[in-house]
Amino acid sequence: MISPDEYVRKREAVAQFLRASNQTGALALEKTTSNLFRQRIPEPRHKLDVRHFNQVIHVDVQARVAEVEGMTTYEDLVRETLPFQLMPAVVPQLKSITIGGALAGVGIESSSFTYGFVHETILEMDILLPDGTVVAAAKDNAHRDLFFGFANSYGTLGYALKVKVQLVPVEKFVRLRHERYSDLDTYFRALGRVCQDRQGDFVDGTMFDEQELYLTTGKCVDRAEWLSDYTYRSIYYRSIQQKTVDYLTIHDYLWRWDTDWFWCSKHFFVQRPVVRWLWGRKRLCSTVYWKLRNKFNRSPLAQRVAKALTGRQEAVIQDVEIPLEHAAEFARFFNREIGITPVWICPVMAYDPSASYPLYPMTPGKLYVNFGFWDAVSTDHEDGYFDKKVEAKVRELYGKKSLYSTAYYSREDFWQLYNEPAYRALKARYDPTAKLKDLYEKCVLKQ
Repeated sequence: MISPDEYVRKREAVAQFLRASNQTGALALEKTTSNLFRQRIPEPRHKLDVRHFNQVIHVDVQARVAEVEGMTTYEDLVRETLPFQLMPAVVPQLKSITIGGALAGVGIESSSFTYGFVHETILEMDILLPDGTVVAAAKDNAHRDLFFGFANSYGTLGYALKVKVQLVPVEKFVRLRHERYSDLDTYFRALGRVCQDRQGDFVDGTMFDEQELYLTTGKCVDRAEWLSDYTYRSIYYRSIQQKTVDYLTIHDYLWRWDTDWFWCSKHFFVQRPVVRWLWGRKRLCSTVYWKLRNKFNRSPLAQRVAKALTGRQEAVIQDVEIPLEHAAEFARFFNREIGITPVWICPVMAYDPSASYPLYPMTPGKLYVNFGFWDAVSTDHEDGYFDKKVEAKVRELYGKKSLYSTAYYSREDFWQLYNEPAYRALKARYDPTAKLKDLYEKCVLKQ
C-alpha cells in the first residue's frame, strides 16, 4: 500500500509532465499490462508513463470501499481485501486485469447478475485529462457526465489515476454446483430462473456444445467438506464435466480461470500433463501467457511457422451480451456458423436501474447473457469473415459487443451502436483539441 500523500505527489507530477509536454502531439499510454486483443498500428506519439500508478491506497473495512490507483491489478487489490473477508463487487477473471482497464473497458464476472459490470460498482474516480488537468468524477458532482461516460471509452477521454471501488462481504470458501443440460432452451430458462431467485452468490456457465451445457452456481460458505486445487496439476474447466459439487477457497474461486486462461492455455501445450509439470505452477497464469502471446505477435518468423502448421486462420475473440430471450438463438447460430468450443456463459443485469452509462447502455431490469469465445477458425474467406458474422448477429438480436478485440464496423454502423451524440459531447468537453484518438479510430481502425 501507499499513503494518500504519495498518491497526490505522483498525481501532481504526471499532471505537470503532461501540461509541460502538451504541444508535442498525440498521446499514448505506457503501461505494464494490457488485456486488449487488437494490434495497434505503430505511429509516433508522445508516451505518458502511468505504470507506477499501481498501488492500493486504502481499504475502509467499515464503509466497504477501497481506494486504488488505476493501474493496480485485481490480483493486488484482492490480496489486500480478502484478509477482511471482502472482495470487489465484480472481480474480472484474470489476475492481470487492472482496475482502470476494467473501468474504461467493460469488466464482467460471475457476480454480475447481481452487481452488473465493473463500472457500475465504482463510486468515484480521479481522471487525468489530455490537457494535464485532473478532475474528480462522481455520480453527483460537476463531472457526472464523465463519471457515467467513462465506461467503454477505452482511454479516449482520459486516464483513471485513482478509483474508489465498492467492496462486498464474502466467506472463506465457495461451494460450487455444476448442473448439466442438453437442451439450449431449457438451459437458458434455468439460467434466468437461478438469477431471478438469487440461488447463489455467483452464477456462470460453460457450453461445450449444444447438447453439453453446464450451469454453475457458487455459494459463499464458512466451511468446506474438501478443497480442490486447480492451480497446477488439475484443470478447472475439465472439472466442470466431472464433478457435480466442488469446493474452493474464495481466493482460488476468484482466480479459477486464470491458471489456464479459461481454456486457452492449450495453445501453449501446457494442458498436457508432462508439459504442465515441466512448466511449473508459477508460470501457469495469464501474465505469462500474455507475454508469450506478445512475443509471438512481434515475431514474423513465428507467425509464418504457425501458418505453415495450421493453415490460414481467423482469430475470433469476442465477448458479447445478448438479451436472455435471444440467447438460445445466438447459441445455435454460433455453434452452426463459428463452431468454437468451449464458450463461457455469464449472466449480467444493470446494478442500478436509475443509472445510465451512455456509451454502453443496458436496458434496466433485463437479464443479458455474456458469451465469451476466444480461439481461431480455419478460413479461406476474406479477413474478418467470421467476426463480421458475429457482429451482424449480435446487432440483429439487440445485443452489445465489447471493444477490447478486433472490430469491423463501418463508421456509420459503429456510431449508431455506440451513441455518437453522447460521445461527441464528452469529447468536446474533455478533449476539445483531440489529443487522444476517438473511439472509432482506436477500436476499429486500431490507431
